[in-house]
Amino acid sequence: MPKLVLVRHGQSLWNLENRFTGWVDVPLTRQGEDEARRAGERLRGISLDVAYTSALKRAARTLELVLASIPLDLPIISDQALNERDYGDLAGLNKDDMRKKYGEEQVHIWRRSYDVPPPGGESLKDTKARTIPFFERAIMGDVRQGKDVLVVAHGNSNRSIVMDLEALTPEQILALELPTGVPRVYDLETDGTVRSVEVLA
Repeated sequence: MPKLVLVRHGQSLWNLENRFTGWVDVPLTRQGEDEARRAGERLRGISLDVAYTSALKRAARTLELVLASIPLDLPIISDQALNERDYGDLAGLNKDDMRKKYGEEQVHIWRRSYDVPPPGGESLKDTKARTIPFFERAIMGDVRQGKDVLVVAHGNSNRSIVMDLEALTPEQILALELPTGVPRVYDLETDGTVRSVEVLA
């Protein structure tokens, strides 16, 4: 049965600085690089045939370090459909500063509601509408051929995929935390039905 492995990129500079990141192309921190290497170590012995990542360097660098740590040389497909949710006008701003300016409740809505986007940005619903067609066509296309697939992307693009795979409600997916650098391994049927899921923390 094919496997699908989801990994959120390692800690980025703006994760560390508590800033909204989205599509801004920031690098990993040293801790983020270590998280990526540990993810690779946890994936040793798991068969993988192809890897996908976003168009952002924090995900691409995480993938590079994961594969170097296994070690594996895989074909890599990069696509902005897997990019993080676009935080629009909030990108680059400190989350605590925004709480002081707009209030805790408003910032929580921008960060955690399913269908309310931040100013000029995307909601999780918008991100899912961008991510899932690519996931169904390309990634699940490989799964249907029996391939084992690694996806290194972002908190919200991966959350979109988890929501689709596990048929979660908006409330369930918003409560789900996907830590940086922690593999989530699915055993699938070739039609995409989830047989089991394991978090390699």
